[in-house]
Amino acid sequence: MSRIPEREDLQRALAARHGRAVQEKFNQATVAICGLGGLGSNIAIALARAGVGRLILTDFDRVDITNLHRQQYKATQLGEFKTEALAANLREIAPYLTIETHTTAITEENFEEILAPADVICEAFDNAEAKAMLVNGVLEKLHTKYLIAASGMAGFGSANSIQTRRITDRFYLCGDGISDVADDIGLVSSRVMICGAHEAHMVLRILSGQFEP
Repeated sequence: MSRIPEREDLQRALAARHGRAVQEKFNQATVAICGLGGLGSNIAIALARAGVGRLILTDFDRVDITNLHRQQYKATQLGEFKTEALAANLREIAPYLTIETHTTAITEENFEEILAPADVICEAFDNAEAKAMLVNGVLEKLHTKYLIAASGMAGFGSANSIQTRRITDRFYLCGDGISDVADDIGLVSSRVMICGAHEAHMVLRILSGQFEP
């Protein structure tokens, strides 16, 4: 029979990987993920596996069959809200993770209230206007937060062109900065996952006190 590990056992396993001091920083952190598609769902999975203590998940959409090739959902979850489906999947991975969900669109009117508890905010939208609204809003009104956004991850381009760049002391941008879904065949699972891993890894670097030059 399968058994869910005790919290202490999981913490010991994570501390053995990351070091006790770093793992304690992960445990105490709150990270917000705005958009739970191919980018956001992969960010959430990586952070949950790393032992980040609390995730704020925001998305208004439902799981669709066209999502299954690159997003961290199951065929049995079609039609469910992404917030609910992803929360269920994350609890299977990290049963002691604290999850806060907002099944709504992030707007100029609500982003401050929703994102205020976060130490780090991850932008993971697939709409250019929504990306610009969130980035500009966070930089202007939540300027003490760390923000990680993405630009350029479409097609079969080289994985090595996906990079993380520091724009300001608290703003990082992941992607190739060039590719667009309109220019090629669209989004490919592996390349989207790489960009999501860049965002998640930058979160962990920030939480552990390491920053891009």
